[in-house]
Amino acid sequence: MAGDRELVLAANKAFYRSFEKKDLEAMEAVWSKGMGCLCIHPGRDALKGWADIRDAWERIFQNTSYLEVDIDILTVEVSGDLAYVVLIENVLQISSGRRLEGQSMATNGFERMAGQWYMIHHHGSPVVD
Repeated sequence: MAGDRELVLAANKAFYRSFEKKDLEAMEAVWSKGMGCLCIHPGRDALKGWADIRDAWERIFQNTSYLEVDIDILTVEVSGDLAYVVLIENVLQISSGRRLEGQSMATNGFERMAGQWYMIHHHGSPVVD
């Protein structure tokens, strides 16, 4: 049986797979539906609760023709039913015919509920040269 660290990393991987594939159903499966969920996209306001978070992802997916996300994991910490992953996101996005490349420092928080890890927090901040 996989340890907690591996299960958290699997949930983190599922998040980025849904992001890259612009798959709203897969994204929905990764996130907790609790009102305490928080999502902060680089340079944006904090979104609280799944409904607002879902709307933001839907807009991103609709306005993006291509996405590629490579991640470099810096640390994974698990304490009881809470965990976080700190990483660097290398994002290539094609939107309105424009190619955008950026790097973000991100923290992804997860909570174990009914034996499964769900995302409860995503915060990305741009890395500036």
